[in-house]
Amino acid sequence: MLRDETSTSTQVIQWKCVESKTESKRLHYGRFVVSPFKRGQVSTVGIAMRRASPEEVEGTSITWARFHGVVHEYSTTTGIQETIHDVLVNLKEIAPKSDSSDIQEAVSSVTGPKKVTAGDTSLPPSVETIDDSQYVVTITQPISVNIELKIEKDCGYRIENSHGYASGEFPVDAVSMPVRNVNYSVHLFGSGKAMRETLFIEVWTNGSLTPDEAIRKASKKLIDLSTPFLHVKCEDVSYFGDNQDFSASTGSPSRFDDVSELEGNISKNTFIDQLELPARASNCLKRAEIHTISDLLNYSREDLSKIRSFGQKSVDQVSKASWERFATELPTRNYVAISGNKQ
Repeated sequence: MLRDETSTSTQVIQWKCVESKTESKRLHYGRFVVSPFKRGQVSTVGIAMRRASPEEVEGTSITWARFHGVVHEYSTTTGIQETIHDVLVNLKEIAPKSDSSDIQEAVSSVTGPKKVTAGDTSLPPSVETIDDSQYVVTITQPISVNIELKIEKDCGYRIENSHGYASGEFPVDAVSMPVRNVNYSVHLFGSGKAMRETLFIEVWTNGSLTPDEAIRKASKKLIDLSTPFLHVKCEDVSYFGDNQDFSASTGSPSRFDDVSELEGNISKNTFIDQLELPARASNCLKRAEIHTISDLLNYSREDLSKIRSFGQKSVDQVSKASWERFATELPTRNYVAISGNKQ
C-alpha cells in the first residue's frame, strides 16, 4: 500500500487529446485529459485555463472598413441589397488567420450582380480566411463595389464608435477570440492518501486555431503572467523602529507609523493586471507601455482617451477600478504625449 501511494505521488502530470473533430470550418472541438493532480489542484488549473483561453489567446479580426461614396453607417446604396450597417455586421463574422502581429490591409473589389463572400477579398500573404463562403453582401446590379479593410491581432472584444473617423470610414466591432468556449470537469481516482484528480477539459475554437494550439497558447500566457512572481525578493526589507528614518532609501515618510502613505507607494508598483480590467482595456494600456499603477498615474482621463482604441467606456472602467482597488484617482492634468493616438 505504501508503495502504491509513493508511486502515485511521484507520477509526472501528463496530458492527452482523447477526442478531436471538425464540426465545421468555423467550429473545431477538442477534449483533453490531464492527470494526476493532487486534491484541489484540478479546480485551480481548470478555472485558470477557462479564463485564459477565451480572454488571453490572441485572435485576428477585421477592425476597420472604408466604403467609397458612403456618408454614414445606415446609408443605403443603389445596387446593394444591405445597408452599410448590415455589411459591417457580416464583416465582423469573418474569421481570418494571420501570421503577423502588424496591421494588415485588404480589399474586396467586386462587380455585380453577385453574392459577395469572404473568398472575394484580396488578402496579404500573411493572412487567410478560415471560411471563404462567409457571406458579406449581395450586389444586385452591374456596379463595382470596393471595400477597403484593416485586419489586426488582438484579444477579446473591441467596440468603438465612429467619432474621429473620416467620411466613409467605419470601425468594426471586432471579436478577437478564437476560443469560443471552454469547459472542464474533475474526476477522482484512488482512495485515502493516494486519492488523485483527473482534469477533463473541452475546447471549442473558430477554426483559426486548433483546440490543442489554443491550450498551448493559454498555458504560455498563464506562465508569462506568473513570471514576475519568480523574481520577488524580500532580502532588502528590514524592520524599521518607530524613530528610524528611512525616507532616503524609500522616499516614504520618516516615521513607520504612517502606514497609509507607505501602502500608497507600494501600490504604485503594482501591475495593472491587479485592476482586473476587461482584456481589451488591459491590452490597450500595455500597448501604450502602461504596465504598473505608477505608469497609469502619469495619465489623466483625457490622456487615456487619446490612446488608440481606448474609448470613454474603457477610461471609466480604469478610473473606477483604480479607486475601488487602490483608492487612487487619475490625475486631472495632462502629463504625457500620447504616441498611440487614433490615426
